[in-house]
Formats: sequence, structure tokens, C-alpha cells
Amino acid sequence: MNAHRTKIAIVTGAGSGIGRAVAVELLRTGWSVTLAGRRAERLEETAELARAALADAPPGAAGEPAGQPTGKESTSLCVRTDVSRPEEVAALFDATRNRFGRLDLLFNNAGTFGPGGVPFEELPYDAWRHVVGTNLDGAFLCAQAAYRQMKEQDPQGGRIINNGSISAHTPRPRSAAYTATKHALTGLTKSLSLDGRPYRIVCGQIDIGNAATDMTSRMTTGALQANGEVAAEPVMDVEDVARTVRHMAELPLEANVQFATVLASGMPYVGRG
Repeated sequence: MNAHRTKIAIVTGAGSGIGRAVAVELLRTGWSVTLAGRRAERLEETAELARAALADAPPGAAGEPAGQPTGKESTSLCVRTDVSRPEEVAALFDATRNRFGRLDLLFNNAGTFGPGGVPFEELPYDAWRHVVGTNLDGAFLCAQAAYRQMKEQDPQGGRIINNGSISAHTPRPRSAAYTATKHALTGLTKSLSLDGRPYRIVCGQIDIGNAATDMTSRMTTGALQANGEVAAEPVMDVEDVARTVRHMAELPLEANVQFATVLASGMPYVGRG
């Protein structure tokens, strides 16, 4: 693979939170990125944030990888996508291939926590299906589409990074649907790592705890703990997550971060309560 050409990524859930931060970081440092999400206007906001970051960056700004095009040469493409719908995922990957010709990275990020604070015995089946459809079915559909394209393209290969969670290891109270999907995502990551070896397709997973986003805003005011108490939890800058994803993404395909755990240093995790 020519290290000097612009590399191409798809970021799902790019309209907010971690997906937005990662998309902006990649665009800022020379990648071209397809932004996927359910709300087109939020994707355009992400693209505009990236353009603003590039406009404000001085020439040769720190953080741009050596030997790769500068961020000012990157391009974004916004594709409204519900990752739980196979036909929309197919359209997303077709649009990316038609625009950019290949795919080097899928950041499989789209996800939802589902209804918060609902006791397990009261969790509606429709809510369970919505979380599974987005977090697991969506991850499968996007990974499969990426796998097919990476296997067929020339040069062959690419990288998939799945967004796991601290809940891929240790659950929060009243999070059965979310936790079940994140545990399953770990199995998907391992299977893709094994199945992709003959085709130079590598797969890793980043497990994130308490990055400061809209989804985690409640953590700073109080979250239910394992002992039944409600306590505020520390958060970390979401840009620290974005830089970690970029590091994983820019490794040569001969190297892989299989699992990375990035969390706010003081959050409840080991033992969780």
C-alpha cells in the first residue's frame, strides 16, 4: 500500500460524540472520511467542524503523520445511514467505493445504550431489539460489507476497529441489553481477526469508559453504582479517544492493537463498585 496516498475511512455514528471526534481527527490529519449516521444535518455539522479545524491549523501542524497528505487534502462524504438496515449499509459502502475507490478503515462505532435505569424484568422486548439491532446487527452488517470490499480491492486488505465499551468487560446496573451486545462485539472482533488473516484484513477493538459526550453527560451529576448508591463519575476528553483510534488506524497492517481500554482514570471499573 502506498503510504503517501490519502487513506479512506468510514466512521459510523459520526454525527455526535465519539464518532464525531474520531471523524474530525482523521480528516484533520489527512484521511478522507465517509460520515455515516441517521441524521444528515448532524453529519454536515461534523464535516463543518472538520473544515473549521483545518482552516485554523497552521501549516505543518503537529499531529499530522509524516509522509501522509495534509488534512487540507482530505475530503468528507456524508451518507445518511441506519446501520440496522441492510439496504442502507449496502448503499453506504457503494457510495464510498464510488467516491473514493477503496476502503482502508471502518470505525464501527454506531451504538445506543437503550432505555436507562429500567429494571431487567421491566425491559420491553422492543427496546431490547432496538439495542441489539443497532449495536450488534449494525456492527455485523458494516463489518461484513467492509470485509467484502477489503477482500476484493487491490491492494487487498484493510482495518476494522470496533467500538466496544467498558461494558464489554464489566456491566453497569440495569444495562442488560447494552452489556450483552458489547460482550458479543468482543466475539465478533476476535472472529474477524482470525478470518481476515488470509486477506490482510485486521480487526481490533477499543473499549471506552466515560468519554465526555452527550451520551455520558449524566455521569458527572450521578450514575447508579453496583452498591445501589448514585454517585458522580469523572470523565475524560473525547479527543483522547480520537487520538487513540487514529494511532490504531495508522499502524501498518502487519501490526494490530487487538484490544485497547481507554477510560477516565478515576472511574469505577475494576470491581465496578
